[in-house]
Parts: sequence; structure tokens; C-alpha cells
Amino acid sequence: MRRFFIAGNWKMNKTGAEAVELAKALKDKVDGIDKVDIAICPPFTALVSTSEIIKNSNVQLGAQNVYWEDQGAFTGEISVPMLINAGCQYVIIGHSERRQFFGETNQTVGKKLQKVLDSTLNPIFCVGETLNERQSGITEKIVQQQITEALNGIPKENVSRITIAYEPVWAIGTGVTATPEQAQDVHAFIRNLLTDLYDSKAASEIRIQYGGSMNAANAEELLKKPDIDGGLIGGAALKADSFAEIIKTANSL
Repeated sequence: MRRFFIAGNWKMNKTGAEAVELAKALKDKVDGIDKVDIAICPPFTALVSTSEIIKNSNVQLGAQNVYWEDQGAFTGEISVPMLINAGCQYVIIGHSERRQFFGETNQTVGKKLQKVLDSTLNPIFCVGETLNERQSGITEKIVQQQITEALNGIPKENVSRITIAYEPVWAIGTGVTATPEQAQDVHAFIRNLLTDLYDSKAASEIRIQYGGSMNAANAEELLKKPDIDGGLIGGAALKADSFAEIIKTANSL
């Protein structure tokens, strides 16, 4: 039985003080919830201060990006050891905004996955199609390419540590959400693909989050689908009330 996993991607929002305030409010609201894994992913500048707030709680810490080298002349990048030292358990890899604005490719995503899986961090690996790709009928082709190229060389014994986040790019920040049926179709496709790449046991263990404008109003109908194992939440994670509501919904199912 896969546990629901609800993670909040704060993106480029919240100063250190604002992050601490949000983390405190969230921690209080989800105290005692024990059937859902919870993570928040603040900006790098707030990781350490936020880590102190959620220590010994049921809320874990994630980062929004990472590089594939431990150290070196890579101005502006951040390494796996740095994230672990800051208190992180998770890191988001290959988010659509990283692909769209910062040149991430399936190959660089794969290098990051390899690096993270060699550590104690756990990756949240994002895949998904643009509106143009969906309208062209190539959603499955794009998602298959993203997954097979990034997972190339990753052995079966490591793959269960990966959470896959399916994020239809056309439904991020637009207020448009894939219908539960549309989301489930792609999640089921991903699980079948993982069965082909590995085996049915490995595929059944991997959690697949939905990452396209999940909120308190639509969370229940999405999370009731058999292959949707949680959410990677953007806008709704920036307020403690709405994020906690999604977590409580998952906890009740």
C-alpha cells in the first residue's frame, strides 16, 4: 500500500522570516497526521531556518533543485552535501520551470537523479507535457521520453526511492486542472511504463504525484484515483490553511 505524499513547492516565494512563519503555522495545523508523508520545499535561503522549525515534526524538508557535482567552480549552483547539511530529505529534479527557463534536459535530469540516489536524499522527479504537446496528441510520447532517458542506467534497487511528479505544464499556475480522468490516464501510463522498464513490483512501489494546480477543492477527486499517490503543490502550498486542507483530505482517504 503506497502512502500518500503531499509536497509543497514554494518556488521563488518567501523570505527567511516569511518561510519560518509559514512553516510554524503549517506544523501546528498538521500535527498528529500520520497516514501522509508531508514535505515543504522552500527557497535555498530559507532551508536552514525552516529546518529548525520543523525538526522532530511530521513535516520533512525538500529543496527545489540540485547540481550533479559535490563541489567546484559552478557559480550559483548547490550540491547534494550542502542540501543534506541544511537538513533536506528530498529534492525536486527536472521541474517544468527548470526545463522551460533554465535549459534542463532529460540528460541533465538523469545526471542529477544519479547523484541524488547515491546519497541519502530522495528525488521528486518531474515529468509532463506542454499544452501544444497535449493538443498534438503526443503526451505519452513526451512523458515516455522524459522517463526513459532520465532513468537510463538507474538500477531497480534504487528506483523505489524516486517519487515521480506528473505535471501537465498547461495546468501549472493557470488555474486549469487536468480532469481526474485525464490525470489518472497519464499516471496509469507511467506505472505501466515503469513495469516495462523494471517490473510490476518496482512499478507498484513508486509513488506518482499529481502536480498541476491541485488545491483544497479538487484534491479529493484526484487523490481517489488508483494511480495518484499525492500532489506536488504550488500556489496552494503558500498558505498554511489550504496546504493543510489538502493533507487532511489525503489523510482521510
